[in-house]
Amino acid sequence: MRILLAEDDVSLGNFVRKGLEAEQHQVYLSHAGDEVDFQLSTQEYDLLILDLNLPRVDGVQILRRMRNASNNTPVLVLTARSKVEDRVALLDLGADDYLVKPFSFSELSARVRALLRRRAKPIEDTLRIADLELNRVDRRVTRGGKEIELSPKEYALLEYLMANAGRKVTRTMILERVWQHSFDTGTNVVDVYINYLRKKVDGNLEPKLIRTVRGVGYILSDGMEFSTADSDESPKAAPSAAL
Repeated sequence: MRILLAEDDVSLGNFVRKGLEAEQHQVYLSHAGDEVDFQLSTQEYDLLILDLNLPRVDGVQILRRMRNASNNTPVLVLTARSKVEDRVALLDLGADDYLVKPFSFSELSARVRALLRRRAKPIEDTLRIADLELNRVDRRVTRGGKEIELSPKEYALLEYLMANAGRKVTRTMILERVWQHSFDTGTNVVDVYINYLRKKVDGNLEPKLIRTVRGVGYILSDGMEFSTADSDESPKAAPSAAL
């Protein structure tokens, strides 16, 4: 499951993230409210774990904005507020559950499982856009009925793009979701692998599906509303074999 964890305490955030990842969840950790707002506006998550005391935009504002925008992502609030009236106010504002600090990870994990059970929905076995098809069961990719051979990392990148078809994704998002590591922001590994995919998926075919969004990142779309001016851009250096 995809979980957005909003926690301004770096050590606590890293502790919770590692615990949830050990339970096979995909976790994006953010330490500031404006970053959380951006993630919620560009990505879909199965759960938001929300600390209230976030810098720049606090958790109450984030929760209010979500519900006003009809974003129904389940929200588990982490709060130091122990008064009944405070907790009632949070639930009335749209929180699905809350946990008072300090808390045990085992209780947090149990509450996460309970919320995700309510959220659970079947995962699509096949992703399609235009004549491009990705089968998650046998990890087979075809375009126009012709099979495309992809490396494991190319497949993971394409699956991420197709799961977010029509949405702009940044290089940072791709690094965190596909490589699941922290990289130097100067790395061009994403551009390198996007270039690999373009040659295999788009090639000489039309329409071009993998598009560059200037100043943002990439989008997989069969529409013509995004610029492809630099779609043939070749990165200057290839990634190391370890990537």
